[in-house]
Amino acid sequence: MQFEKPTLFPSLKVFVGVMVFLWLLIMVRLYFEYKSYQDFISKPFYFTNALVLNSYEKHKKSKRYQVLKLRSEEGFTFYTTTHEKQSLKHHSLRLKIIPNKRISFKEYLGTFYLKSRISSKRQEATTWKDRLVKQIYAQHSDERLGSFYSAIFFATPLGPLLREKISLLGVSHLVALSGFHLGILWGLVYGLLLLLYRPLQQRFFPYRYALIDVGFVAILILGFYVWFVGYPPSLLRSYAMVLVGWVALLMGVEFISFTFLFSILTVLILLFPSLLVSLGFWLSIAGVFYIFLLLHYSKLFTRWSITLWIIPLGIFLFMQPVIHTVFTVSSSYQLLSPLLSLLFVVFYPLVMMLHLLGLGMWFDEALLRLFTIAEGSSDKLLPLWMLFVYMGVSLGAIRSKKLFFLLLFLAISYSIYLFYM
Repeated sequence: MQFEKPTLFPSLKVFVGVMVFLWLLIMVRLYFEYKSYQDFISKPFYFTNALVLNSYEKHKKSKRYQVLKLRSEEGFTFYTTTHEKQSLKHHSLRLKIIPNKRISFKEYLGTFYLKSRISSKRQEATTWKDRLVKQIYAQHSDERLGSFYSAIFFATPLGPLLREKISLLGVSHLVALSGFHLGILWGLVYGLLLLLYRPLQQRFFPYRYALIDVGFVAILILGFYVWFVGYPPSLLRSYAMVLVGWVALLMGVEFISFTFLFSILTVLILLFPSLLVSLGFWLSIAGVFYIFLLLHYSKLFTRWSITLWIIPLGIFLFMQPVIHTVFTVSSSYQLLSPLLSLLFVVFYPLVMMLHLLGLGMWFDEALLRLFTIAEGSSDKLLPLWMLFVYMGVSLGAIRSKKLFFLLLFLAISYSIYLFYM
């Protein structure tokens, strides 16, 4: 007889009560953020120090200028432009910024544009991450491949042309660091540590539990990695779920549940209000939601069936209406996405090891061919009201099998419309 694990909350009433309390705290937090926002836009100007996160060149008619993405010492992220001829990548700037009352509160929580004037600049010392990115580029003759690998390893930005190719292939989720990558890394790190731990455990401390000892070290390593790459929102959400999931395993609590997902979502927004306006965060939450939904209705299938085709194909279908409410690009090559996602599970740790050995160029020819075949697209955008209907059916499908099959019908119908009409 198999006993069910206890749930995170003893009853729906307790869950609702906790969520209401946490969302009240979020409202209080947002109130103080809004006061800070009002103070910010009311100032005619002020001086700040900021680190250049990214820099790229643009042209307008005969004029050339740089677009800078910066993080200020106060913690907010913004864009500005400058006519400096020297590249300002890896620089710290002292600059005068001019707030604009047209900046919305939503933009203030996320990323916004400010006019500025640079007072001074300082070249930052080369970091360990910079050196690793440089080593990755050195292993590839084509700059696009260096950009691709540094993006999947260290969350660096892609060039616009390569980003377009990635979008046409429908694999943007494989390039932007997220829970998919963290799940692979957890399996890799935990598995390797377990190989070292087992012989020592059997000989010196058979009374210890591998899940506690190995899990703790793996959590620390993954936490360092999330910090090292700069806390991308989707990766931050994933790390929180891995951390709480590990604790739930130790406590014997069921964590593959919708209450668990909604709880993590709420706590993260309470800690980091800017996630409210992070597109990557909400797309990753949607992806995990549909994984849980598929697991909920595929319990009769074997694990191999769930892993090899139900999850990859199901996520592809269910996410199409969500993605095409934001991104318009549609291409028949996006039908390769489920297969490429499955192959990526092996590809990701393999190319990581090859780059450590200085052999990162092994798949260059195959990748360049893949990027080359992606040509031609159409623009199709799902109206926002349709997304709300779709999300309503999705939430209803948690408790209703009929709504789940309706959701599946809607997802398949929309994919037929995207790729065959």
